[in-house]
Amino acid sequence: MAIIYPHIEDSNLTHYIPPEGEYTLFESEEDYAKRVREWGLSSAREVKKEFWYKGKTYQRLVTIKGYQTYGSNNTINILVIEFQDGHLSCIYPDYLKDMQSGNFGKESRINSTEAEDLSAASVPLTEKPRVESIEKTVSQPAPKSSAPKIQKTKEPEIQLPTDKVHFTATVKQFALSWNHFNEENDEVVVLEQVQIVQEEPINIDFAWCSHSKTLKKLELQPGEQLEFDGKIVKKKLPAGKEVEEEYLLNVPVPFKVNNPSKIVKK
Repeated sequence: MAIIYPHIEDSNLTHYIPPEGEYTLFESEEDYAKRVREWGLSSAREVKKEFWYKGKTYQRLVTIKGYQTYGSNNTINILVIEFQDGHLSCIYPDYLKDMQSGNFGKESRINSTEAEDLSAASVPLTEKPRVESIEKTVSQPAPKSSAPKIQKTKEPEIQLPTDKVHFTATVKQFALSWNHFNEENDEVVVLEQVQIVQEEPINIDFAWCSHSKTLKKLELQPGEQLEFDGKIVKKKLPAGKEVEEEYLLNVPVPFKVNNPSKIVKK
């Protein structure tokens, strides 16, 4: 019989799988609601904000903080959930959905060992989920390497302002980005040498924004320098599908500028 502790966390019981690297936050309540419905986690008019995470002998209430996308076309989603003690963990949307069932654990489609493996989806993916390689990892010892290990230094995470701020940037190029909601490419503007202008300026290599009607009226050209106001969020630019060479993007663009306004060409 499961021991229910929805308000008490115990790290000795709970199996946390923290996300590796950065993850995408929701842009708004509307973005959260759209994605939660898309993942099949809520069909009610008022979208659920809390979900059950069930272990072998317990269950806990968690919230969804964000998500990571993997695969060649960013079609695989991994949710980042937060427990009530602040710990973050990763889980597949379908598996979290299964946990909401009252029969979960009684007539589960997978055994408890596989369940732990499925929730541990925090390693970057290309085409196949990490689950398929777990048994090999457990059963085979890691090969010994004679080469010296190189200590990697982790760059400090950029602390983005939450309010609208002033920017300077240069137009790098126009690109096409796949929109999986309407299943077609959207045209976007890729910016480089982006700087958030404030008392202590923040420099960002690349950011992107939608090529809106307002921007199209400006007839922007690559190389032009701009000043504008906007709000910046962490959201990786999805790659386009079947894109012509001039719209291909060869650099990762991890940040998005929402609703740029008061745009001035320098």
